[in-house]
Amino acid sequence: MYPEKSSLSISFHIRRTRPNKRGEVPVCVRITVNGQRTDTTIHTSIRPELWDDKRGQASPRSALGKSVNLYLENVRARFIHVHRELEFEQQPYTVHDVLGRFLGRRPSNRHTLVELFREHNDRCHKLVGIDLAAATAVRYETCLKHTLAFIRHHYHSDDMDLDKVDRRFIEEFEFYLKTACNCCHNTATKYLKNFKKITRIALARKWMQQDPFAEIRFKLLPVQREMPEKAEIDRLLHKEITIPRLAQTRDIFIFCCFTGLAFSDIKQLAPEHLVTDVQGRRWIRKPRKKTGNMCNIPLLKIPEQILERYRTDPECVAHNVLLPVTSNQKMNAYLKELSDICGIRKQLTTHCARHFFATYTLAYGVSIESVAKMLGHSNVNMTRHYAKVLDQTILHEMDKLPEEF
Repeated sequence: MYPEKSSLSISFHIRRTRPNKRGEVPVCVRITVNGQRTDTTIHTSIRPELWDDKRGQASPRSALGKSVNLYLENVRARFIHVHRELEFEQQPYTVHDVLGRFLGRRPSNRHTLVELFREHNDRCHKLVGIDLAAATAVRYETCLKHTLAFIRHHYHSDDMDLDKVDRRFIEEFEFYLKTACNCCHNTATKYLKNFKKITRIALARKWMQQDPFAEIRFKLLPVQREMPEKAEIDRLLHKEITIPRLAQTRDIFIFCCFTGLAFSDIKQLAPEHLVTDVQGRRWIRKPRKKTGNMCNIPLLKIPEQILERYRTDPECVAHNVLLPVTSNQKMNAYLKELSDICGIRKQLTTHCARHFFATYTLAYGVSIESVAKMLGHSNVNMTRHYAKVLDQTILHEMDKLPEEF
């Protein structure tokens, strides 16, 4: 191997002992790097009488000879380009490295980013339903899609060696996500967290020498979510809806508001998740799809009435579920229509219902530990993220102060 600047020579010859059925022989290239040489064919052939051994090229007197010589010059230029690339990288290399890169091969001891990313994502897909949710696998696929687009945009390549992924790569990738992909800060940060897992695997396998995320700390910005007021939920609950799909969406949304179930859990809610305790109270006991933590939720009067409404629904009976839930995208689209119908100037989404449940149960004096248990949280810090101090709670607390405080 030659760490210093090396010499390169390129010559062409024909292999006269290997004629094909048309009497043509293959043209070969010989490259020499610091005295080491190797030969390979270059996927073109010519009749022996049209080859000039002295010049190492085809006779230029014929149109075919001119075409072959033009191709040979292109091959020579590509070898020179590969040689300059290896020189620029300032890493030791041999004549076989030059030939290998020309042919599109990579050294067995070098690994690429996209190669590792695809391997990781393939494993994720196999773990769906075992250790991972399907949405997690989709998120990594989306991250890979953005990574590929960034490499093509910024490096004009379809892949790159892992040892070239450095701090500058991460900074440029973040900038690309926020500008070209129009991602907000939190979305870009989540993609970078997904990407960091790939670099952690590479570092553990010793395929990378330095951590490109060293000294980089992720910080999500707080998001102010619009949450419906109790009066708005009451308006939605008592509004007469004659369109079946909107009436159904309204029922499912209200059910989520009074149970705190996430969309993925409401979609899977089945008869076996309803239990009755020794006092005759009905409960929803269901493990969360996202975490596996058990949710224990007393079934209030309004959600119980909604369940009774769909007890004999053909779709529910056919799929053995309690509610006829459509896709999350359709639900959110229909909720926008319901907001317009009911005069609610807030963006209602399926996830708003979970925030509503957490906020109002806390406002009515339910302990944060009990709310965490109903939401399926493993600790109360997760529950605080959902909770919001209401104006009525502040007034209630301030009323306890003396007037001349």
